[in-house]
Amino acid sequence: MLSQPIDEGRERIRLTMVLAQKPALNLLLVSNGHGEDQIAAKVLRCLQQLAPEHHYAVLPLVGEGRAYRALDAPFLLDGQSLPSGGFIYMDSRQLWRDLKSGLGSLTLRQFQSIQGWARDGGKVAALGDIVPLLMAWGSGADYAFVGTAKSDYYLRGESGFWRRASDYYPWERWLLSRPRCRGVLVRDSLTCKGLERLGLSNDYAGNPMMDGLEPRINLETLLEISPAVLKLVLLPGSRAPEAHENWRLILKALAGLTSRPVAALAALAPGLALESFLDLALEDGWRLESQLPPGELARLDPQIKPLRKLNQSLILTQGAYPEALHWADAALAMAGTATEQVVGLGKPAVTLVGAGPQFNESFARRQTFLLGESVILVSAPEEAGPALLKILADPRQLGILAANGLARLGPPGGAERIAGKLLGYFGAE
Repeated sequence: MLSQPIDEGRERIRLTMVLAQKPALNLLLVSNGHGEDQIAAKVLRCLQQLAPEHHYAVLPLVGEGRAYRALDAPFLLDGQSLPSGGFIYMDSRQLWRDLKSGLGSLTLRQFQSIQGWARDGGKVAALGDIVPLLMAWGSGADYAFVGTAKSDYYLRGESGFWRRASDYYPWERWLLSRPRCRGVLVRDSLTCKGLERLGLSNDYAGNPMMDGLEPRINLETLLEISPAVLKLVLLPGSRAPEAHENWRLILKALAGLTSRPVAALAALAPGLALESFLDLALEDGWRLESQLPPGELARLDPQIKPLRKLNQSLILTQGAYPEALHWADAALAMAGTATEQVVGLGKPAVTLVGAGPQFNESFARRQTFLLGESVILVSAPEEAGPALLKILADPRQLGILAANGLARLGPPGGAERIAGKLLGYFGAE
């Protein structure tokens, strides 16, 4: 008579133990671009720290995925660089070049690899825009989406009026509302509220762009720049050869700032050839200084190049990026993610229109919608100097820009919060 209750009790204990031993999560992070790879890598690092018992893999759809290289996660498929750098939607002329370089076959292999991942029971986190989202949906796997490209701030434009109910198109919202879509994370609170009004459940957990920007050394103390000197960070973008043409425009803008002493740090992406930027600066009349900057800065970046021209000093660096952003009063920028990070730190950025494929007029104008009054778009290099001096002379406006940057980019810690949300979506906290 007593055997049945005892057996039932043992069965309950056994089930409890089985449920407590959840199977490891197999999560694939799919991203589609240099900036998206950087965001995904930050999230992946936090996932590995928060839940090291799970298994993670990565798939960069555009480029070689260098941002992932320092992390212990396998590539589902090796990345491949394409002529457009992934910006065919900004310059359709690049599409044919990408197709000739194997875009079609690469996309097919990527999709097949994700389908194989799904068949083995893996889950997918798509980071970026509709391209990885479509891949995730088409794979048949449960998926989550981290939207880095869309924002309702884009809808206001120059007029300040909304052009649509949401920056996410109806077909994108359809993909985000499927039962296999376990969660949606958007890039700012404004977009989150907009989707909620349309009945789409989503979360805002911050923006990983603002993570990892803590300075390792204090350039303010090291360089001892006078308060009368204008401190600038120069951001020509991360892709050659476009970044070289952007650099020519930035040097022209600097030439129009001789009315005030300038100290500038050019924060160049590690994947670029520093010598190319040095050669262009020398052609522009800059001369290489024999005396190196203080040792602590030189140790941080042994390849650093100091230059001088008239009353301006310039340092080319590929190893002091966060330090440069914090040190500068403002930026001359022709970049995507880097410009957003400047704004997120509460600083103004003057941007110039380039030839593309990324930083063309369309991209630059959309960036002013996204970042608001923190970005001043000028049509010619000689307009950059006066625009910078005007805004830096207005303390009240600088206070407004600081608040604007925090509202649009959020505080640090976004990557960890997003990682926690992703684990929750898949029941793997």
